[in-house]
Amino acid sequence: MLPLEGITVVSLEQAVAAPFASRQLADLGARVIKIERPGDGDFARGYDKTVNGMASYFVWINRSKESITLDLKKPEGKEILSKLLEKADVFIQNLAPGAVDRLGFSPQELQEKHPQLITCSISGYGKSGPYRDKKAYDLLIQCEAGLVSVTGTSETPSKAGISIADICAGMYAYSGILTALYQREKTGKGTVLEISMLEALAEWMGAPMYYAGYGGKEPSRTGASHATIYPYGPFPCGDGKKVFFGIQNEREWLRFCQEILQKPELANDPRFNNNSNRFQNQHMLQPIIEDVLSVLTAEVVIERLEKAQIANARMNTVREFFEHPQLKARDRWRTVETPVGPIKALIPAATMKGFEPVMNPIPKVGEHTEKILSELGYDTEKLSELRDEVII
Repeated sequence: MLPLEGITVVSLEQAVAAPFASRQLADLGARVIKIERPGDGDFARGYDKTVNGMASYFVWINRSKESITLDLKKPEGKEILSKLLEKADVFIQNLAPGAVDRLGFSPQELQEKHPQLITCSISGYGKSGPYRDKKAYDLLIQCEAGLVSVTGTSETPSKAGISIADICAGMYAYSGILTALYQREKTGKGTVLEISMLEALAEWMGAPMYYAGYGGKEPSRTGASHATIYPYGPFPCGDGKKVFFGIQNEREWLRFCQEILQKPELANDPRFNNNSNRFQNQHMLQPIIEDVLSVLTAEVVIERLEKAQIANARMNTVREFFEHPQLKARDRWRTVETPVGPIKALIPAATMKGFEPVMNPIPKVGEHTEKILSELGYDTEKLSELRDEVII
């Protein structure tokens, strides 16, 4: 039996945060019914066409779902959603602030009608406060949370290269829903969950927040280098490639001098004999390291680092990551069907003994509309009428 087998999730979702949460519930066996607009559906379907004509974001977070199209501005569309919620365990939504309330599906109203229902609302800034109605895209939340101020080089602040605010909001929605389902097992009652992207990312900003809030000093932007440890970060090699490594203690520093630099006398040099001195004098140490590495290939440097048991990594491109030997060796890839043919997909990060995650197809817009409405008792004539009126 799948962990969430028998759980039905109705998700009025778009973009990234809510679809990421609901897909992870689907991975565990929940039935996820995705509500989309008639016609184009979730606008994330149109972000790009890089995956055999489909959007990379969409294929990542929408497998294993059933798609139904509904116009919720029309009474019959609302009636259908009401019927779906009567049989649902979880309702997720990430519409604009107040939109779901205006449609007549506020969490408070739903809890009164369906005490067992778990509702989860995801927004940019939360349902109250002066930022309530402010538009909230991932980059903007990264800015407001201070993440951009600590990311990048000293000259150039940068955003994270992935939609980190959306992702962490989706993760907290996912874990919150699992917690609520567990609580419902004990109490028989659902609950109302609220997740804001700002507050989700704020949790991940804890260390720099305390550093600045109590230290009175902003964390430094150091690119891929470390703010307080040296050597730690990227170093160029003679073949034009970069190797990343970090020295964590004096034992490693000794081995680094002996086996990588092959300059054992450097280990006790008073300029570099502890991390504080190395960090303070990195302008002197850096050219020494780079001079040695300039005549070595990245592969040779990594071999020496491995032999010395010093942590290291190549700077893979995303394409190289796609072909990563560790993922292949650990059998992390599966095949997922899509409207345009099969694609590769990684299984979820959390693995469980005796349980294979659900990796079902990515749906076309409204692919399951007739099937779902037939379950609710709508006959062929009524379905045709609803299509003619563009309610579905």
